[in-house]
Amino acid sequence: MSATAEQHRHSEVPNFTPVERAIINRLQTGLPLTRTPYKDVAEEIGITEQDLLGHLKALLANGTLTRFGPMFHAGEMGGGLTLAAMRIPEHDFERVTEQVNRFDEVAHNYRREHELNMWFVLATETPEAIADTISRIEDLTGSPVYNMPKEQEFHVHLHFPI
Repeated sequence: MSATAEQHRHSEVPNFTPVERAIINRLQTGLPLTRTPYKDVAEEIGITEQDLLGHLKALLANGTLTRFGPMFHAGEMGGGLTLAAMRIPEHDFERVTEQVNRFDEVAHNYRREHELNMWFVLATETPEAIADTISRIEDLTGSPVYNMPKEQEFHVHLHFPI
């Protein structure tokens, strides 16, 4: 599961129901590799598969979750993958966030409390497309993109309990 939550930095934290909280916390650790992954997770939580799917659809529709789906390793599939950062003035942050998030190649986009305050992952169909995508983002936003390609991969099992 992936969600771009930090773009709503100044928004209030949603008031999750216990079921929504259980669903989000459980799905952050992945789906079981079974023939009925949603049904199996629903049973773990104590709801029906239809309830689980209904909550997911509602959380996506109301913008609490901006994305739910599989994460593919673009580099392992012959594509390009890189971490990028931008330095965006606070007064322009929302506009640039919307522009950057329009690119299909942007997998995550997070606000950081750092001079480089916008960080995102680019995943492209070819390694060469990374430079083209960065150039298009720079042209659209008017701000430089700092490309930081991976030197070594770590798996941190990122999880944000709510």
